Amino acid sequence: MLLRSLLRRGAAAVAAAGSGGVPLTARPDPPASLASLLLASRSYAKAKGGAKPASSTSNRGKVRAKDPRGVASADDAAGDFAGGGGVEDDGIDDEFELPTDPLPPTYDPALDVGPGGRPLFAFTDTFGTFHHRDANVYVDFTLDEWKAVLPEGLPAGMMKEFQETRRCAVMVRKSFLDLRDNFRRIVDPAITSNWKDIKRQIVLDGPRSCGKSIALAMLVHWARTGGWLVFYVPQGKDWTHGGFFYRNTYSDFFDTPIQAAKIMQDFMKYNEARLQQLPCQIFEPIPLGEGAGVGMMKGADTVEMPEGSTLYDLIQTGITNTHASVGVLVHLRKELSLVKDVPVLFAIDQYNSWFTFSDFQEPVTVRSCRSIHAKELTLVNAYRSMLHSDMMIGAFSHSTAVGKLRQELPDVPADARVMFPRYSVEEAETVCHYYMRQKIIRRENFSEEKWKKIYYLSNGNGSEMRWLAPFI
Repeated sequence: MLLRSLLRRGAAAVAAAGSGGVPLTARPDPPASLASLLLASRSYAKAKGGAKPASSTSNRGKVRAKDPRGVASADDAAGDFAGGGGVEDDGIDDEFELPTDPLPPTYDPALDVGPGGRPLFAFTDTFGTFHHRDANVYVDFTLDEWKAVLPEGLPAGMMKEFQETRRCAVMVRKSFLDLRDNFRRIVDPAITSNWKDIKRQIVLDGPRSCGKSIALAMLVHWARTGGWLVFYVPQGKDWTHGGFFYRNTYSDFFDTPIQAAKIMQDFMKYNEARLQQLPCQIFEPIPLGEGAGVGMMKGADTVEMPEGSTLYDLIQTGITNTHASVGVLVHLRKELSLVKDVPVLFAIDQYNSWFTFSDFQEPVTVRSCRSIHAKELTLVNAYRSMLHSDMMIGAFSHSTAVGKLRQELPDVPADARVMFPRYSVEEAETVCHYYMRQKIIRRENFSEEKWKKIYYLSNGNGSEMRWLAPFI
């Protein structure tokens, strides 16, 4: 009863401050033990939903949301986040602002101090200039810059981090620098000889919410900024769930023309200029299939690309002709493996969705259906394999997992799996200083003992640390 009373008074005080009432002058003490902290977490999160975060003078794009901790969609307008899910709705409309400029006019360098007094932010426009000694610093971008380089979409965890911190900054971790250096050594012959363990194909695995998707997005950002041609799939689960599908009688695989057209449209958003410069090198007939809702094409079974066509022309054919969408996307995979003018990287998030059953079912009898495995889909069958010499990286997403996988995966080299770690103590310290800078943690309550308690309580899990940070 005493704990419930304290939580109720804390919720009322926070709600009063968020609605423009009397400033909050007292708040309940943080739980003294792990048990009380876990019991109070749900009520505290609900009460905290009524608080109004402090806003910056340079912030633009005001947003109204029911739940400031809801996961925002990457399809929202720049600077706009729609809350939803995660925390119970308390009926309070909260208004907060997301900076669209990396540095506000009122920027004070004295506030951006990390552990040991070293800088917390590194103001640069690329991840390529960092060395391992420069790790554990944050890099600032605007949301427009992120969406310009990754128009296919941003990871849900990254969007939630931007929303709750009200700043579009990401931390450069040593584990990310290892990934970047691995692929950079493949392309740059001057430094390849100094590195023995180079992997052209990597599967990122690790605990849930350890930062795999964010590291993959940062890798794509770095590669595209450096002029690479990157085939980026931020949501591999979309290839196997939802949409129109049918069995191709010629290949005995299942075609998904709607997904194929969407994938090519996303690929064109950033790479259009580069694709116009790359000529087609394979002129085999492209098989036509059943169009989305229009059936088979009459009088034609294949389509051919004329001499002098570019990859841009090839993709346009697949976008405008629904019968050729799947065939063109499969043909594009073969073309990309022959590109030598620029480095080509395949980056697939939610890669584990391609090794389990899909959302599609095939009727077997009048009363039963058979679940279709992802390997039976034409697009997955064409892009899943890592048994080639192309640079490819896939990241597992355990938050969207649809089944457990065995250690040895088909079509994947035995040494391709790399375990991505949770936050180290040094990284957790930098994260907590950043949260204090963004006023998620109150500066007067910040101490080394308290942030370490949160770190060990969450076991280095990034999303749990962000969720527990206000308890300080």
